[in-house]
Amino acid sequence: MEQNPRQIAFIALRDVHRGAFADVALDRVLRKADLSAPDRRLVTELVYGSVRRVRSLDFLIDRLGKKKSHQQPPDLRSILHLGLYQLAYLSQIPAWAAVNTTVELAKENGFSGLSRFVNGLLRQYIRLVETNAIASLELPENPIQHLGILHSYPDWIIEAWLNELGKTETEQLCQWLNQPPTIDLRINTLCTSIEEVEAAMQAASVGVTRVPYLPQALRLTNTKAEERGDAGTPGLGTGGWGLGEESSRVPNPQSPIPNPQSPIPNPQSRIPNSQSPIPNPKSKIEKLPGFSEGWWTVQDSSAQLVSYLLDPQPGEVVIDACAAPGGKTTHIAELMGDNGAVWACDKTASRLRKLKENAERLGLQSIQIQLGDSRSLTQFINTGDRVLLDAPCSGLGTLHRHADARWRQTPDTVRELSQLQGELLDQVATWVKPGGILVYATCTLHPLENEGVIHSFLERHQEWQISPPNPNSPFSAFSTPAGWIKVWPQRHQMDGFFMVRLQQKH
Repeated sequence: MEQNPRQIAFIALRDVHRGAFADVALDRVLRKADLSAPDRRLVTELVYGSVRRVRSLDFLIDRLGKKKSHQQPPDLRSILHLGLYQLAYLSQIPAWAAVNTTVELAKENGFSGLSRFVNGLLRQYIRLVETNAIASLELPENPIQHLGILHSYPDWIIEAWLNELGKTETEQLCQWLNQPPTIDLRINTLCTSIEEVEAAMQAASVGVTRVPYLPQALRLTNTKAEERGDAGTPGLGTGGWGLGEESSRVPNPQSPIPNPQSPIPNPQSRIPNSQSPIPNPKSKIEKLPGFSEGWWTVQDSSAQLVSYLLDPQPGEVVIDACAAPGGKTTHIAELMGDNGAVWACDKTASRLRKLKENAERLGLQSIQIQLGDSRSLTQFINTGDRVLLDAPCSGLGTLHRHADARWRQTPDTVRELSQLQGELLDQVATWVKPGGILVYATCTLHPLENEGVIHSFLERHQEWQISPPNPNSPFSAFSTPAGWIKVWPQRHQMDGFFMVRLQQKH
């Protein structure tokens, strides 16, 4: 059984380069390994970090090597990524250890003849850092390419954010989405109180803090990465590029992690789920106080905002059009006092099973399941007092949880998703009773999937209009003059989200 954490990280990274999802590849190697908890955290950090920072790491290879990154043998490129990632971003690992272990990794994986090249390239990077000459690598002056290479994002994402935010905030957003994700809990007030959960967590030496504007939210503040089940590793310092902590996830088919000069998109986009930041469902987070009793569920704060905007009332019929795995569905049922009918629709049976399991754990009885594509479900026409469309999206607001998305998504997939979102919105609008409420939400930060979808819908359906939140409500902190709500991570310290409430004109 393999026990070398860097060899295990290399195997996982090699699988990612061959097309595997990063979380799947990582889980596969960790299941086969016999590692201590610190070594498991190291493997997780090396894999997710190397995957997230691929564009930055390729840039270093391009500048330091005689051959460009895409000209290197694929496995050697992965080995160089692992070495450079440790030097550039993990300051708690001594430089000599990063170099020596990477050279040994090259020798053990068929690159003995290139071990001196690996040693020389890594030591060249160290010399540049030690002599404060790292700036000699000369990032492009073009702001799109500059930020894309520095923070490791594709140009098209940087360009979209620059158009909305300008350079300063775009850089802040890039940095925020390269940090380890937080974990927020939503307290089930039907069976407990936020005060009782706070006390139970504190008794178990688990730090929590409340989240402004969200009466059911607690944020975990001091759990270790292996307990959280995410990619974050506590205590990482700043590396050679001085950009701080890392965590990640990632991509691609033939060359799953793209070369910045010629990215290869993955046409099979997997949409991240903003409500479930825990990749491993058997994570130790389930051992925290109150989980088995149904006191709480994991749901990011921005996702909790959506159900408050919908504002379901006891006794109503509420339909969640894209419900699985059920974070918002169960929140709706809780807000209704579990009194009424909450229809959970989804086209994936396995995800609906998870929704049902979660509802049962939370003790909710009002949720009913409907399997099928919401674009073709006609039985709900004029039946919903309130309808939620939490639409499939590119997930650009949750890249810190799913770093694959930055490479797997492309401008083409965004256009395809906006078409799907429009089709779903057209159909679920027919489900709303006269005078009812329709809420559209995504966890992305791309205008084509957000404002663009709503503008097009209102042009096609002029009987509908935006129903802005009350100016005195907590939503005023997130609302815009146009009437929709945008949650920007760098401003609000939670996942990126877009949501808007719609109502038919009287």
